[in-house]
Amino acid sequence: MFTGIVEETGEIRQRTRDDEGLRLRIAADEVAEGLGHGQSISVSGVCLTVEQYGPDWFEVFLADETVSRTYLGDLAEGDVVNLERAMAAEGRFDGHVVQGHVDAVATVSAVDSIGEDWSFEFDLPEGYDRYVVEKGSITLDGISLTVAERDGARVTVAIIPTTYELTTLSAKEPGDPVHLEVDVLAKYVERMLEAETDGDESEGDDGADGNSMASVAESFVDR
Repeated sequence: MFTGIVEETGEIRQRTRDDEGLRLRIAADEVAEGLGHGQSISVSGVCLTVEQYGPDWFEVFLADETVSRTYLGDLAEGDVVNLERAMAAEGRFDGHVVQGHVDAVATVSAVDSIGEDWSFEFDLPEGYDRYVVEKGSITLDGISLTVAERDGARVTVAIIPTTYELTTLSAKEPGDPVHLEVDVLAKYVERMLEAETDGDESEGDDGADGNSMASVAESFVDR
């Protein structure tokens, strides 16, 4: 599990493609310290497993499914990625629950400088806006962010100077892809409501209380 607090950026030092997938060697400083074989690491929001490592680098392997669901396969040597090691049990929880399981690829639609801060707009793929609420959490390229506004499938977030400078957001332009992971809590709520509705339909009139619960939840989300 991760928190969406990026520790540093790393540089793609080498990429090797074969019939099974893609292997990336990534240069890093802080993140490379104390790594071990089999550890999980977030690479721009994608949870990957460390296969090899050295004093200032590590290697991860991307299966074909991961390559097809992310944009990591399009990265070239010299490109930069966000890095975060898995959260330690005794660590401080500064962001939100991030699994590193990318749901889809969103697109940067606008970037504006506002004083010392920045405003970024992202277009979400169809169907994912239902998991997003104003002031809720969203993960973009492995960064835990707070939704400032949502207008249909377009999401706006405010970026402070520290986040802008320490992550790959400083290099993003309209049209660029970003990995999207919606808040897993929203998915659990949706699944619970679906299960409740399915149970109500099978029970007939006896499921009145369940329908009431679903209606309350849906009206809350609509707000």
